[in-house]
Amino acid sequence: MPEKLRLMVTLASWCALRFGEIVELRCGDIDLGQEVIRIRRAAVRTKGAYSVTTPKSDAGVRDVSIPPHIIGAIEAHLAKYVGTGRDSLIFGADSGGHLQPSTLYRHWYRARAAAVREDLQFHDLRHSGAVLAAATGASLAELIGRLGHSTPQAAMRYQHVAAGRDREIAALLSKLAANE
Repeated sequence: MPEKLRLMVTLASWCALRFGEIVELRCGDIDLGQEVIRIRRAAVRTKGAYSVTTPKSDAGVRDVSIPPHIIGAIEAHLAKYVGTGRDSLIFGADSGGHLQPSTLYRHWYRARAAAVREDLQFHDLRHSGAVLAAATGASLAELIGRLGHSTPQAAMRYQHVAAGRDREIAALLSKLAANE
């Protein structure tokens, strides 16, 4: 991905954000001191134009903690590509306004071809982020909150068995049995 768009991939993957949430992110939504992204709005394209609305559900309005290992990438992106005003878009179009999906996808298709993953959709990054969060041992309630879901059924779509996780669970059970 071009450097200017790499952080979109990072946020979709590690914070499990939706495309509409990412393209509507503004400087005031990111609090690096608290290491949190405040999701309060989403941009939705209808009839070729964006409208800013609330996230998909009331549960979509949430604070998402930022994994500490990506703070540096966020700081670098903000310093290089984003204005200083609280309302400055994090991923604005070169001509102003919201980034067009066609701009992202033009680069996304090249990147996934280079990675030999032409089957990968951008939304799959959110899915990966949710699976990674689940692999940390997050409870269903914690996943619902992080992903902005309103029902357990929606969060359960991301509950996959991570490769090797059962072995880790077995080792932790042995630690419990040994009172470690």
